[in-house]
Amino acid sequence: MPAQDEYVVEILRDFGLVNNDELSKARESAKAEGIGVVESLIKDGYITEADVTKCLATQFGMDVVSLADYAVPEDVLAMVPREIARRYKIIPCSKHDNVLTVAIGDPMDVETIDSLRYLLKINVEPVVAPKAEIEGALKRYYGDADGAVESMLDEISGVELIKPTGLTEDLTETEADAPIIKLVGLLIMEAYRNRASDIHIEPLEKRLRVRYRIDGVLHEVDNPPKRLQPAIISRLKLMANMSIAEKRIPQDGRIQIPVMGRVLDLRVSCLPTNHGESIVMRILDKTSLLLGLGDLGFFSDQQEVMNRVISLPDGIFLVTGPTGSGKTTTLYACLNSINRPDRKIITVEDPVEYQLSGINQVQVNAEIDLTFAAALRSILRQAPNIIMIGEIRDLETANIAVQSSLTGHLVFSTLHTNDAPSAVTRLIDMGVKPFLVASSCRAIMAQRLVRKVCQKCKEPHKPTAYEMQVLKLDPRELEKTTIYRGRGCPECGKTGYRGRTGVYEIFELNEEIRQLIYERVPSNVLRGRGREMGMRTLREDGVRKIMAGVTTAEEVISITQGDEN
Repeated sequence: MPAQDEYVVEILRDFGLVNNDELSKARESAKAEGIGVVESLIKDGYITEADVTKCLATQFGMDVVSLADYAVPEDVLAMVPREIARRYKIIPCSKHDNVLTVAIGDPMDVETIDSLRYLLKINVEPVVAPKAEIEGALKRYYGDADGAVESMLDEISGVELIKPTGLTEDLTETEADAPIIKLVGLLIMEAYRNRASDIHIEPLEKRLRVRYRIDGVLHEVDNPPKRLQPAIISRLKLMANMSIAEKRIPQDGRIQIPVMGRVLDLRVSCLPTNHGESIVMRILDKTSLLLGLGDLGFFSDQQEVMNRVISLPDGIFLVTGPTGSGKTTTLYACLNSINRPDRKIITVEDPVEYQLSGINQVQVNAEIDLTFAAALRSILRQAPNIIMIGEIRDLETANIAVQSSLTGHLVFSTLHTNDAPSAVTRLIDMGVKPFLVASSCRAIMAQRLVRKVCQKCKEPHKPTAYEMQVLKLDPRELEKTTIYRGRGCPECGKTGYRGRTGVYEIFELNEEIRQLIYERVPSNVLRGRGREMGMRTLREDGVRKIMAGVTTAEEVISITQGDEN
């Protein structure tokens, strides 16, 4: 309304945000373009939408809140139905006694406040938030109104659900299929579009939560209604060849299905919980197998070490780190780079995640006593040149791996330790003799995954005093380079990060290190000597990636908190 527009203009003038010259120019532009004066002021860059919001909030005695980093409690969120939140473009923030605090975008919208008090049957106290943040929060908590999931749910409403008996040929061509099949297919397709590595479908007491793990961080997305939980779980179990009649024990399965022109491979885990069966689907990206060492985040000097180690005729190369740190991807990339017709490569894995061309892969099966140790004893008769063991879990497997390396085989495997030198202590604690560890191990590498700064919205960042101290950054080096951080944009989902890369700690064993292992020195002594000989720690490698503009100081600190410098 023009009268309302002029009222806002007067408030902006009273607060000193615009002057008469700017107003005159804005009025001319507004008249020529057929828009409001306030809109013209924002468009011409005299003020921002945030300026208008703050001025109006102050004028009406309301507080201004930021929803970007605000987590709305579930019980508060449940007080405002999706339809009401979307219709009035509001977000519930908190509840105290019989008062519900609600974020609105327009402080002058008195009708909305009155309507909310009537519809919600509770006293409503408004606070003001930028409209863009409210839109983002609506998508985050209530789902995307324009998205396919929302329209799918509208279609499902009132439809009698049936249990699917067959699989669709393609998730993108499901017009004739049952609505529940469309919805499940859509959940998988949206995860793929968002570069998710995992899909978590978790039954809670009053709702069914869906989360995607993107770049190692879980993000909650639009949640289907709780009433669809049995149908969704049954559909996924059918697709993964699980028993839909069995709901008391964990089950595992796989789904291979075309999505957007390519075959997607998912590893599915089903776990009974208090409120139903929880399903986690790991999306296996086969493109990572084709990556070179440089694509995984190795610098040129690290690539030289890696190429030297994986070209050895015998010995053990161990990769250590927690679950989800990219150990398997690294080993597959190593195998792929040395996979030649003159070499026979056999792997023993639990489970076999990726099918590698030209490589013999054995799936461990405990039900028929095909353990790591049993499989290893058999494959040695196959005369392989290179063996990959998915994980060294016990003394028997460790001893066979050591004996294999000492009889002319190159052995790759993984171990769960925090850093590289600790792997030596771990093997000895398992029961492997120190002289065997020293004789067989050629190199041990620890690794972690850090998020890469978004290239679309990265901006220069001056490190804080804390970051300077913890990372031991050299002020003289900072004068020669620029450190970045992500501002947050639609490309990266407002996180400031897009994609991940590795940070590595490579511990090569030489005669001096082997002598220390004979003497059974503690891992901290091995670590200290390794650093004196040039080994970079995880944090030091992370600092190099900060200086190269690959990641941020905050990310390296959070990922390498257990790394001593």
